[in-house]
Amino acid sequence: MSYQDGIAAINLQMPPRVPRTEYSIEGHWDFLARVTGIEVGINSRFETKVLAQSIFRSPACWNFSFGWSVLLSNQEFGSLRTDMGHAVYAAGGVDRRDTVSCPFKDPEDVLAFDPVAAYGVPDHAEWVRKFEEHYRQNVNCRPDCVNMTGIYTTLISGLISIFGWDMMLLALGEDPEGFGAVANRYAKWIQPYFNALADADVPVVMVHDDIVWTSGAFCSPDWYREFVFPNYKNYLRPLIDSGKKIAYTSDGDYTAFIDDIAACGVHGFVMEPMTDMAYIAEKYGKTHFFIGNADTRKLLKNDRVAICAEVERCMNIGKRCPGFFLAVGNHIPSNTPIEAALYYNEVYEELARR
Repeated sequence: MSYQDGIAAINLQMPPRVPRTEYSIEGHWDFLARVTGIEVGINSRFETKVLAQSIFRSPACWNFSFGWSVLLSNQEFGSLRTDMGHAVYAAGGVDRRDTVSCPFKDPEDVLAFDPVAAYGVPDHAEWVRKFEEHYRQNVNCRPDCVNMTGIYTTLISGLISIFGWDMMLLALGEDPEGFGAVANRYAKWIQPYFNALADADVPVVMVHDDIVWTSGAFCSPDWYREFVFPNYKNYLRPLIDSGKKIAYTSDGDYTAFIDDIAACGVHGFVMEPMTDMAYIAEKYGKTHFFIGNADTRKLLKNDRVAICAEVERCMNIGKRCPGFFLAVGNHIPSNTPIEAALYYNEVYEELARR
């Protein structure tokens, strides 16, 4: 009943159990080997990894109801973007990257940037096809989940990828209005991708944008309200008109902007533990679905009392709301103790039934 529970929650129909999803744990190979009984590790064949992952998220195992996914990221930027390197996160440290480079020499370069001139205009029909194909691939890979496609580099995430944090903040600090004009030009460039997504035969879409830090907004809220959310409304209008369900994701603490994001027309919120899920439940729990927001730090410490309390906290907030999904909002990485993850799932299973 994974898909049925997930789509019921998205449609605010109160499924008999709280559905769930998780992030990153499908790359925790030691954990997957323990749970599935398949000998799988970082050096296993691709087919073995895929088999272990499919068994793990199936109704007979961890029973995922939602498959977070996007298609459009920074691939359209080509080499004209900043490489900020990457710290170790994945199992075996395979994602570590020490290369750091930025094609922009100073804030003036940033303020003069025109993404339409730099990246060109996408082919509408081609991107309709790409979004539909990506969605079908996800359905084939995760037949028991609510699947989707979507866009990662919506606005702020796109600007971070292009300029890097340092150069972006320098330009923003030097000329907020000028950088707002850059944001508007970026929005004009990416709007055709949203138009293609609207025309794609896809029922659920993900709109991702890391608009804040862990501590909240990185600049004046007024700047967001002048240059971010009006563009969101333009992005989402064709998606809404096409009848799609729109999920929105941002890392960090976006509590201050929950109302702004809701006003743009999204149907669901995906959040990390820093965002106030209780506020979402209280104000939007009958009108929106939401996904979160257990804290991975409880699992990393392998404290059963704390893990139990964290799942209970989330359930106490969300269980009364028809669109609530449980998830560890800031991921279950490969250094999570296996026993902690197993106990987290045990508590979820005990509390999931309504």
